[in-house]
Amino acid sequence: MLIQDTESLVKFCAALKGAPYLAVDTEFMRESTYRAELCLVQVAYGEHAGAIDPLAKGIDLAPLHALLAEPGTLKVLHSAGQDLEIFLQATGSVPGPVFDTQIAASVCGLGDQPGYAKLATQLLGVQLDKASQAVDWSIRPLSERQVDYALGDVTHLCRIYELLVADLEAKGRGGWVAQEMEALMDPSRYRVDPRLAYRRLKIRRPSSRDLAVLRELAGWREEAAIARNMPRGWVLRDDALVEIAQHLPKNVEQLSRVRGLKPHVAKGADGRAMLDAIQQALGTSEDEWPEAPAARAPLSGHEPLVALLQALLRLRCDAHGVSTSMIANRSDLDKIATEEEPDVPALKGWRKTIFGDDALELRAGRITLTGDGEFGVRSE
Repeated sequence: MLIQDTESLVKFCAALKGAPYLAVDTEFMRESTYRAELCLVQVAYGEHAGAIDPLAKGIDLAPLHALLAEPGTLKVLHSAGQDLEIFLQATGSVPGPVFDTQIAASVCGLGDQPGYAKLATQLLGVQLDKASQAVDWSIRPLSERQVDYALGDVTHLCRIYELLVADLEAKGRGGWVAQEMEALMDPSRYRVDPRLAYRRLKIRRPSSRDLAVLRELAGWREEAAIARNMPRGWVLRDDALVEIAQHLPKNVEQLSRVRGLKPHVAKGADGRAMLDAIQQALGTSEDEWPEAPAARAPLSGHEPLVALLQALLRLRCDAHGVSTSMIANRSDLDKIATEEEPDVPALKGWRKTIFGDDALELRAGRITLTGDGEFGVRSE
């Protein structure tokens, strides 16, 4: 059912009020904007499934927002991050409680962040219509094929959710997923602080001064992108931003020499704003500059321990049917091997239970890995 007027939306939401869960998905466009343009919202439970058109003339989405805000109804999404960001943008709050089937599938051992189409095939034997994935969802009217595809996303999602919940219960892992869902509900995950936008950028061996300038430039770019509702790279490319921070042009002529920066931009209002940002950063007390990351010493003495931690990680993940990337990456293992009190996810919550505790025991030399052809764990 395609819903394009408020009256139909009110009736649809009334029919779903009190449902134990709702399968929710969105279609949006973001290629040429900073904020995602919401083009369709799909909701399903039981015999009810609707595709709600937020671009329909005169439609009031308040009934949908109220339905999604119901605290007693679980909202089931796949790879929920962007959907939750869109709802936060529209309503000012994250529509919890939530259940992310991608995270649940990884916890159940169905792969590393499996895509929705893969899960539909693995769990339901359903092949999705990939032709509709790349269409422009902002163009009206929507075709019948598009609507069928969009509704299929949530009707299949209901079945996927129920299978995953059964698997989690059988394996005793419902608590694991609950910990992950709490993190998804934090609104700060989806809000960008312009003053912290510089942390997204890669800059080689930066000094504190480089980072101070980059912070001001990236903050200006973020605010400009928000105000103009365009992608950050359309305001200024990352590589140009980093080059400016490292070379500190003092005037329009020097700014014009930056690769990827068009002369008319350097000579215009944006160029003046960039030069002002540089001066603002350099005029700030050095005590307020970001701290440059310390160069990490080579792991010459710790490589054998890291190798053992990698082996232990594979053993534990194989034993529990969980992908290794859900537990720890190479950087986490490096920190466990070299830092006294490493702050890594692998040493918290359910990850600590299945890997972190043993990792610390291995580091302390209280357990070893042994085996002929296969590794095993024994206490000393």
